[in-house]
Amino acid sequence: MIFISIKLPVISSVPPPDMEDTQGCIQCQAGSKLVLFVTGKCHWMCDYCPLSENRREIDIMYANERPCNDFSEVIEEARAMNATGTGITGGDPMMARERSIEAIKHLKNEFGSNHHVHLYTSIPFNTKFAKELKEAGLDEIRFHLLKLELEKYIPTIEACAEAGILTGIELPAEPDKGEILEKLLDELQQTSIAFVNLNELEITVGNYENMELRGFNISNEITAGAEGSAELALKLKNKVTSGDYKFHLKFCTSQYKDAGQLRARFSRRAKANLQLWEEISDDDTIIFGAIYSSVEDYKDHIIELIREFELDSRWINWNSKHERIELPISIVEEICEEIEIPCAQIEVHPTHERLEVGLVWLNN
Repeated sequence: MIFISIKLPVISSVPPPDMEDTQGCIQCQAGSKLVLFVTGKCHWMCDYCPLSENRREIDIMYANERPCNDFSEVIEEARAMNATGTGITGGDPMMARERSIEAIKHLKNEFGSNHHVHLYTSIPFNTKFAKELKEAGLDEIRFHLLKLELEKYIPTIEACAEAGILTGIELPAEPDKGEILEKLLDELQQTSIAFVNLNELEITVGNYENMELRGFNISNEITAGAEGSAELALKLKNKVTSGDYKFHLKFCTSQYKDAGQLRARFSRRAKANLQLWEEISDDDTIIFGAIYSSVEDYKDHIIELIREFELDSRWINWNSKHERIELPISIVEEICEEIEIPCAQIEVHPTHERLEVGLVWLNN
């Protein structure tokens, strides 16, 4: 028996959202938000950017893990996971402003005004665009302050808040920027922001060399968080919670963003798309049995399976791409030692491309 498997990260518990968390955060935490990567274009001024090279400067959208050539495919993916909202990201979505606005309109037209849309940007864009974003249906905007400099963003922040968009700041907690971040929190008191989201700084393949140059190490073996980032974020959260601040501060750990939100979204999509011959594993992947067959013989094999096990044909699927008959794993396990053709347990991610992450051969 040969076993090949790739597992999703696991966290022991998922903390409930704070009562004051934004709707964007609440839905992300539930795994119910579509992640719409609207463009790979950006200014690339952040040395901690975690984005992989295969998405930088690309001119294609991704809805979750699915490449999309048009908005009909974005809508399909949103439906496939029963999305309650969408987070628009990049790159920087405001470097593809018209596409971002079009995306908001398509999503609102398709799913209604209750479909919550938030957008990230690091650009202090022309204030007149705030009204365009609101009229398109944007509910929430999160500004990433380049070099932690607030002043140039104030007119845009105020325009967005005045237009009726819930406006906030989202930043990584850089361990060597503690004093600057503390000062920034005080400066933000003079603005119309409603929230600040601090993320644990992540060390990834995309930013590893830059983080190493800055002397940042991974904090432990089960997270990609930079050492000292979580401690700084918690200190700042306590400062806001215990002080007289008019905005809410949320801290999101690297471990939770990777293992919590991603797992929740995978689980939601798996449940929404599960076929009769499939089951959901404890890892929120999809498992089923497979009997490999030639194109010439598979119909005869299916007829025999239906007759032998009195199966409804809806519980059996012919996968022409992989040339295998897919059916419940319990049936394959029962008959695998009695037949000579290859039998296996297959495990796939519940994403559009159904990445195969596990394979167990059940016979010789």
